[in-house]
Amino acid sequence: MRIIWSPLAIERVEEISDYISYDSPIAANNWIDKIFSKVDKLKDNPKIGRVVPEIQNKTIREIIFGNYRIIYQLEKGSIWIHTVRNFKQILPMEDFD
Repeated sequence: MRIIWSPLAIERVEEISDYISYDSPIAANNWIDKIFSKVDKLKDNPKIGRVVPEIQNKTIREIIFGNYRIIYQLEKGSIWIHTVRNFKQILPMEDFD
């Protein structure tokens, strides 16, 4: 399986990392390494995440990483990472444009 990050997902990772780096640049770099490592595990287990409750589509799933939801979609041979959001936020459909 090939993992493809959307521009929005990359932007969100950068925003979160920037916020973390105010307190600790090292922690921000570690967070980035860990989130990419977590997503890489999807290659072997693409259905490890649960179906996103707001959408109820079996191809759109999420994995939880700390306080964040990594929203992804399964397609033939690919995993599309759509966004990364705080787990308290409801997922807006604009994140799938």
